[in-house]
Amino acid sequence: MDLRYLRENWDVVLERTIEHVQISLLALAIAIPIAVALGILAIRFRSLQFPILTLVGFLYTVPSLLILVFLIPSQGIGTRPVLIMLVIYAQLFLVRNIVAGLRGVNQETLEAARGVGMSNGQVFRKVWFPLALPVIIAGVRIAFVTIIGLAVFGGLISAGGLGRILFEGIGRDYPSMVLAGIIAITVLSITIDLLLRALEQLTPLARAYRASR
Repeated sequence: MDLRYLRENWDVVLERTIEHVQISLLALAIAIPIAVALGILAIRFRSLQFPILTLVGFLYTVPSLLILVFLIPSQGIGTRPVLIMLVIYAQLFLVRNIVAGLRGVNQETLEAARGVGMSNGQVFRKVWFPLALPVIIAGVRIAFVTIIGLAVFGGLISAGGLGRILFEGIGRDYPSMVLAGIIAITVLSITIDLLLRALEQLTPLARAYRASR
């Protein structure tokens, strides 16, 4: 295993990793509010649930490179088309888990909360959303790891990130550089996955479940 590039250019790899995280976080920050709106809409109006879930599922099946090719004429090259692509791909996991999490909360629990005088807004903030949170965070975790993997394609259109190392290494026929990119992306994905799994265990519902065992 040739780690020469990683040893000699660790600062470059670190810089590209930070760029990659910034792009991924920005995409996630844009995707979550959109997904929350779609998820609540799907729960509030049951007739829209199937069309919304079908739409986000269909968009996920469209090849990422095809989306970029479609976006470049109007958005140019750089970060913007990559962000749009990442936001689109994140919707499947976010919306699906928001809907599943909210739908999975026992209706009797919600009625009991209304029975003690809570308004619909209070029920959502204090009961419904917290109970659905573990499933929603699981969706955020999957979406974030997916975004990190797909953000590699930003290296093809000058968006920065670890994809730049990966594709530059391929273009230069430099296996050590390609390997450095692969290692960095893998370590980043695993780290984010573990951090968000730990966060899932810190939700009130998860703590209550552990306390009851």
